[in-house]
Amino acid sequence: MAKLEEVFNRIKDSKKEQREIRAIYKDALVTSKEYIDVVEKLDEIKSKKKKVEEDIRSQFSSEFSKLESLKLDIASDNELLSDIALNQLMKGETVKVTDEYENDYEPIFSVRFKKA
Repeated sequence: MAKLEEVFNRIKDSKKEQREIRAIYKDALVTSKEYIDVVEKLDEIKSKKKKVEEDIRSQFSSEFSKLESLKLDIASDNELLSDIALNQLMKGETVKVTDEYENDYEPIFSVRFKKA
């Protein structure tokens, strides 16, 4: 079985190579006249689209404020759900939920590392 440090270093090296390839690709795009022309046209169309969206959004201001409130509620409930599931797991209890269609859901835990 591979050691933790070996796998970590392999992932780090692969990510570095990935960044290098992306940089080369971006450089090639920037030097392409056709690409630059298309990007300029796209920016014009995006700005027109954004203006239309803003006009329509202003007509639905109350719905969008409710949408933002719901977004915050969902985020806080997701955090609460994670905390409860982790606490149940630490107590040795079974962790699962069932929806209205009798579908069972089990949690997925992941481990990430950050620089200390």
